[in-house]
Parts: sequence; structure tokens; C-alpha cells
Amino acid sequence: MLPEKFLSSIKNVQGLDIKSFEATHLAQEQITSIRKNPFKNTTVFSEKNNEQVPWCKHGIYLSERPSFTLDPNFHAGTYYVQEASSMFLWHIVQQIFGDDTQKKILDTCAAPGGKSTLLASYFFDGLVVSNEVIKQRANILAENITKWGTTNCIVTNNDPKQFAPIKNYFDAVLIDAPCSGSGMFRKDITAIEEWSLENVSLCSQRQQRIIADIWPSIQENGFLIYSTCSYAAEENEDILDWIYNNFSVESIKINVPDSWHIVTSQSNQHKAFGYRFYPDKIKGEGFFIAVMQKKESAGKTKFKLNNFQLPTKQEQAFLQELVQLPNTLTLFKHHNEIKTIQANFLQDVAILSQYLYIKKAGTIIGELKGKNFVPHHELAVSILRLSNIATLELSLDEALQYLRKKEINTTTNHKGMVLVTYFGVGLGWIKVLDNRINNYYPSEWRILKN
Repeated sequence: MLPEKFLSSIKNVQGLDIKSFEATHLAQEQITSIRKNPFKNTTVFSEKNNEQVPWCKHGIYLSERPSFTLDPNFHAGTYYVQEASSMFLWHIVQQIFGDDTQKKILDTCAAPGGKSTLLASYFFDGLVVSNEVIKQRANILAENITKWGTTNCIVTNNDPKQFAPIKNYFDAVLIDAPCSGSGMFRKDITAIEEWSLENVSLCSQRQQRIIADIWPSIQENGFLIYSTCSYAAEENEDILDWIYNNFSVESIKINVPDSWHIVTSQSNQHKAFGYRFYPDKIKGEGFFIAVMQKKESAGKTKFKLNNFQLPTKQEQAFLQELVQLPNTLTLFKHHNEIKTIQANFLQDVAILSQYLYIKKAGTIIGELKGKNFVPHHELAVSILRLSNIATLELSLDEALQYLRKKEINTTTNHKGMVLVTYFGVGLGWIKVLDNRINNYYPSEWRILKN
């Protein structure tokens, strides 16, 4: 049952029918939605009668919830399990940026990676910086970004205040803020147990601190996209008024078709626009999102530019036989590892590394040890086109054995490093020797479930 204090606290929020809301919550309808990876083979979903999420062209509702842990397609990064309401971010960036996808975007509180992978898909020729302050969650974030396979992401592990010196830098900053979590009550019963008015107040203060810390890094006329999974006005519309009272901003109105049944709200003081998702009105969970445009400058930081170590001509020639890199990508070396990232954002890696702890940048191709090339797992699950590399398509049982990092009972005529695939999408590497096959799947990612 929903706490009485919670129901009393939200009875006056905009667009909420409390009786209909309660009835929907008690019904406990299970809604499962995923977002397909536009750069990988997702034909497995096109064969089924799945309903599309109206505000995101890659989002679909599944008719039933499978075991994602036991689906190799999930581990191959062909889709991301994401709550449908939060996919509205796609509609927002489409409205404010249109076809201009070569932007620098920061996802401030990014773990586990749902919104970052969405942004990586939209800004496919831009730069997405995905940050998470908690180290363990940053590891999960890096794993999910790696599996998504794009080359346009940098993963950082920093407190938001460490972005403050990087002034006037990002075209847009997303703050999916830590919140009291009432929008997820239907999916997470612990969120109900942990909810309190005191926690709502603490979350509101934390949200203000994060915004203040990150604000200088947004370019003049750039955008702050702010979201929570809370129903509380103190964490939503009141935060928009707080932004207005502390900074020079303009609220951006997003066009929303009536058929989507999303509630457009406005803050009390400055009438800033917000968008509310109620589970009795839409097919999804509780969510709030708003867009503010920055109308002031923090001045520019003078960045030092560094020269990266580049692969030798011999190394580049060798790699060109294996990886078909488009002209938009460039190679660079770091700790003997050869990596690739969008060429026009290479210096951004150097700039950000002066202020932040970078956990991952671009895609690691591998290492050249003498005349031997040792491919990295990131290359196996990337969207890069490979050539002259042996591949082995696995059955479902073989793929699950591989993902458990167990011995694979299969035969192949290939020797040495072989890319194993499932539905044609890379899962990782094996090394085929005369009398055995070594499994190179990352130990920390292995499936534990039988």
C-alpha cells in the first residue's frame, strides 16, 4: 500500500488524478520496454509483434518479460532494457538539436547507462561524456557503454563539482538527478519503504548542489536537461524556480502530441515548463523532465592542448588490414593500447583528462606485441567493421557457456584469436589452440545465473 503521507504530499501536483493513480499502482501491471541499438543487428525483435514507444523510434514494449540475463543479445549490446518514460529524452534532443548531432553532451549522473547509450545513439558523430561519482556504479556504466559499442563516449568517475573549472564547454548537460524515487514505486518496493518527506527535502538540496556545480560547464545558449523519477514538486517544478532565481535562463517548451497523454506542468513562480509521466495515463512509470536554456556566460577556460602518441605507420598499416576505420575516426595510443575516437574530439580527451578521472575513452582496438596483435574485448563488441578476422557463430547454448566463461564444446578450423558471434553480433574472443579453446570473456562480466 502507498504511505498516507506520500499520497497527501502529491494530491496537489499538476495533472494527477489521485484515485486513478492509486488504482493503477495497486493493479501492478508489469510493463517491459527496451531500446534497440541502431548500429547492431536487431532483426530478432522485428519478427515479433511488439508495440513501439511513441516518443522514441528505437523503443519498443515487449509483450512479455524474458530472462535478459540468459539472452546473449542483451550481453552483445543489441538492446538496452530501459523504462519507456525516460526514453522521452530522445524526443527532447530531437526537438532542441534536430539534425545537428555533432555536439558535446554530458550525462552527469549516468549509471547504469540507459540515457548515455540513448545519447550515444543520437549524437553518433558527437561526443558523450558519461559521468558517475560512485566507483562501483562507474564500473557498471563503463561495461554498458562498452557493450553498446559506439566510439563516441568518454566515461568519467568524478564528483559534479570537478566539472566546474571546465567552463563554457558542453552544448547540453543532462542531470538525471538522484531523487526520492516515488516514480518507481510500482517496480521497486524498497523505494516505498525508503520514502519519507525528510528524504524528499534532502534530495531537493542535493539536486540544487549538483546543478550549481555543473552550471559553469554549460555553454552560453546551451541546454540543461533536468529529470527525476519523483512526483514531488519540491524535486521538480520547485527546482526549476530555484534555477530561475539563481541563474539567467529560459524555459524551453517541448511540443508533445495530445495522444501521448504526457502532462505539461508549469512552475509556480516563473511558469517554467516541465513534463510529467503518470502510469495511469501513459504506458510507463513516473517521470519528470524539463529543459532550460542558459542565457549567461561563465567565461572560457584556456585549455592546454596535448599531443597524443600515435601508432607508427607500420602499426597503422597492420591495423588497416583488420579494422575498417572511416575518415571520421582517428587512432591514438595510451599505455601501449591503441584506441580510436572521433577525430575532431581527440583533443577533448586531453582537455578532460586535465580535470577528470577518465575511466574509458573511445574504443580500445588492442595491443601490438611484436608481430602479434592482441585484440581487446572492446573491439569485439564494438560497431567497427572488422575484416580478415576469423569468426565463429555460436548457438544459444554455446553462447551462454561462453558468457559464463566456461569451456565451449565446439569445433572450428580456425587457429589463434577468433571472434565469436551470436546472430552475427560480436560477443568476445576465444583463442583456438591445437588441443583446447581458451575463453577470453572478461571474468568480471561473466553470467553467474544457471
